[in-house]
Amino acid sequence: MSSPRANPVILVVDDQGEVAALLSEFLMAAGYTVTTAGNGREALQRLQEGPVDLIISDVVMPGLDGPGLYREVARLYPQLQHRYIWMSGEVPVGEMREFLLRTERPQLLKPFVLDAVRQTVRQVLETP
Repeated sequence: MSSPRANPVILVVDDQGEVAALLSEFLMAAGYTVTTAGNGREALQRLQEGPVDLIISDVVMPGLDGPGLYREVARLYPQLQHRYIWMSGEVPVGEMREFLLRTERPQLLKPFVLDAVRQTVRQVLETP
């Protein structure tokens, strides 16, 4: 992806609706356009509906989980695999931790520190 749009579009993927709503509200107040999905399958549908500049995805979700979504994004939308931020309610361990480390994408822990969210989003969007 080249330089981000003036009003970047962020896809928030989380099976907890209240988390997705809170994060979306914060990001919209910061000037971003936000769309949400409740799981990986919904996220893939959203990606077909229009361009997205950044994905913030929960790790553990029913159906297509975060790693499964990341693999599909890397296959179908390779320009987005570096525009990805993980979020999780707990520190990942074992194979999940290893997978997340291999992706070399930033991670946000819930509950969010809003300054960390803002800084991480800006950093990912500004990195070529």
